[in-house]
Amino acid sequence: QVQLVESGGGLVQAGDFLRLSCAASGRTFAFSSHAMGWFRPAPGKEREFVAGVTGSGGRTYYTDSVKGRFTISRDNAKNTAYLQMNSLKPEDTAVYSCAAAWAGAATVGDNNVAYWGQGTQVTVSS
Repeated sequence: QVQLVESGGGLVQAGDFLRLSCAASGRTFAFSSHAMGWFRPAPGKEREFVAGVTGSGGRTYYTDSVKGRFTISRDNAKNTAYLQMNSLKPEDTAVYSCAAAWAGAATVGDNNVAYWGQGTQVTVSS
């Protein structure tokens, strides 16, 4: 059974930073075979894509609202993905969920998530 466990959320002030982690486990889970990403709820949608990284870590991609502020990365030796969140804004307040795409997918998106984490709360005060 595959588990994704997020950590690192919290309450911060606008302009502060947080680093989220997503630790993956599972006896047959080949972490590097899965593109990873982070999602959060959005008005009118169950979730919106925030950031993604390919299995090798060689390519990253972001939604426009976080470009230049957030950085996604992964350490395949530790089976962990990260989201460095800088210059946080009150509108970044959300539960951030980690996701793993189906094995072999180049990227992760709304329609190809194989596994979800439970989420970690990020609250940014003004």
